[in-house]
Amino acid sequence: MIKVLGLALYGPLAASTRYRLCQYVPGLAAKGIDLQIRSLLSDEYLRARFNGHALPIIKMLKDGFARVGDLCKQYEYDAVIIHCELIPMMPGWLEKALVNKPYIYDFDDAFYLKYRSGSLRFASPLLGSKFDTVIAGAAAVTAGNHILANYARMHNSKTRYLPTVVDTERYIPFHDQQRNKIFTIGWIGSPSTAPYLSELVEPLSAIGLEGSVRFIVIGGKAPTIPNVSVDEFTWDENTELELINLFDVGVMPIPNNEWTRGKCAFKLIQYMACAVPVVGSPVGANLDVVDAECGLFATTAKEWEEAFRFLRCEPTIRKEMGKSGRNKVLKNYSLKNNLDIMVTEIINITKNIN
Repeated sequence: MIKVLGLALYGPLAASTRYRLCQYVPGLAAKGIDLQIRSLLSDEYLRARFNGHALPIIKMLKDGFARVGDLCKQYEYDAVIIHCELIPMMPGWLEKALVNKPYIYDFDDAFYLKYRSGSLRFASPLLGSKFDTVIAGAAAVTAGNHILANYARMHNSKTRYLPTVVDTERYIPFHDQQRNKIFTIGWIGSPSTAPYLSELVEPLSAIGLEGSVRFIVIGGKAPTIPNVSVDEFTWDENTELELINLFDVGVMPIPNNEWTRGKCAFKLIQYMACAVPVVGSPVGANLDVVDAECGLFATTAKEWEEAFRFLRCEPTIRKEMGKSGRNKVLKNYSLKNNLDIMVTEIINITKNIN
């Protein structure tokens, strides 16, 4: 049995940890690989951050000491997977030095921008190239979309495209016919991406003047939208599939900037796995995931409005798009198909173990 230590930045409440690491554990075990996941920032931290509460400082300190303990026990493992970041605000050379086993660096966001822009830009002189160093020192890199993979290849030729995928035996369509009497549009995400929904206020309001529209928002704060019935739900793993299956259309609006171009279009993959047609911004990985058979692109308010109007008026086309989207996920974005990539990368970096 190959033993691998997965060092995640966030706990399993973070979708990236669940889908980049946690969901692979059973499949890897069946292939003779024991992946043990340890998170630095717990779900308690994430809940406090999402809800605007005071951060659990004592818990964070304890978790920081626990990470040091995990690093001290690397001798018990054959390899390490660093997901996103080992320790925030730590220079890359030191982070790399703390890992004394061959490691895979895995990322599904443009983390290399973390200390180059935004609130942490002040640390750029010291940390601006942190992730370049960590990527360069990896025995292998797995990147969640082609933009991230192309960036990583500038620093490490042993980079593999590993999209963020779903378990298609769990993500399934619940219905095979028209879903709702009221045209229902839906979004799933987190508080950090919910502000992007402001782009939909004008087009949804316009469509709402023409007939009843329901907008379901899962996992974030919904904007106020005139003429539309808005339902806001807290994300829960036990209910997310039931809610997604209420959608007639799933949406992913995002602005076009360097950070969003690093996104992995995962919302769209979730919708499509449930045979829900999609409308998304033509940005980054969205361009890889969506084609004319499974969804539409929209940039301006008018294009979003026209996409919603078309899909509301064409239930047969919606159904066909949903089927095509489901088939595309089965072929390209399923856990079953991508498990072999993870297995191969782990075996490759541990093949010289005595």
